[in-house]
Amino acid sequence: MWTGGENACIDASFEPIILAENLLICIEANGSGARAAKLRKEGDDDNPVMDGQAKRTRSQVVFRWVFYVCGMIILSMGVVLNTKSLMGVSPIISVPYVISIIGGFNFGDAAMVAYVVIALIEYVLKGRSFRPVDLLQIPLSFAITRFFNVFGALLPDATELWQQALCLLFGIALTGMGAAMNLNERLVPNPGDGVVQAVSDRVGKPVGICKNVIDCGCVIFCVVLGVVTTGHIVGVGVGTILAVVGVGRFMALYNYLFAEPTMRLAGMPTNA
Repeated sequence: MWTGGENACIDASFEPIILAENLLICIEANGSGARAAKLRKEGDDDNPVMDGQAKRTRSQVVFRWVFYVCGMIILSMGVVLNTKSLMGVSPIISVPYVISIIGGFNFGDAAMVAYVVIALIEYVLKGRSFRPVDLLQIPLSFAITRFFNVFGALLPDATELWQQALCLLFGIALTGMGAAMNLNERLVPNPGDGVVQAVSDRVGKPVGICKNVIDCGCVIFCVVLGVVTTGHIVGVGVGTILAVVGVGRFMALYNYLFAEPTMRLAGMPTNA
């Protein structure tokens, strides 16, 4: 039974027409106009509605934040594993890493500056769709760089070839998986992935493809910068090249297998 919605339409001389479970259209009696409202059934506490837009249940909010935080941790571990392979850093951190090596700066500080610059680029790309909450990317960037330091201290460098191969494989897989989990929740992405989402939204192309293109640009920039300033390539190796393709593909694989069920659990809209 509907509560309030139909009576409200009738009181305002509108004719109520229920089109879907939670959608009711009020048609004006003379046919000159219409207005839509999302309503709530009596006792339907698991699907509350407020101000015309469905609220998420407590369990959905919990799932959303769990996926988000886990995505950030998995992403950080993947980035560090990629560096521990000693086969070239991941494209997602290649620019601040190379600049820190060439200039003798602290890597965490260089990453912070790079993230701030990227956040500004994202602001330009999003324009009016940029949300005030997106400014939280700045303190979030500080937290991410601290995770880099923690995992960097806990995980040893790979010395054998098979260890390097495993570190590289898991690093690429976890980076793609963590980035996809983080982006899908649409909360506060780290600037590196936030700008990927902004580009994807602006050009209307899949996130994985946009990430591949951006990663390739970062690698080219690092190669040129290293050769011009030191006479040789710095921080870029076979692992970097493989990550350019692999991270985007693992993002696409994760989304193909898990995006829809996990986003449903988190109360996020899906294409299904």
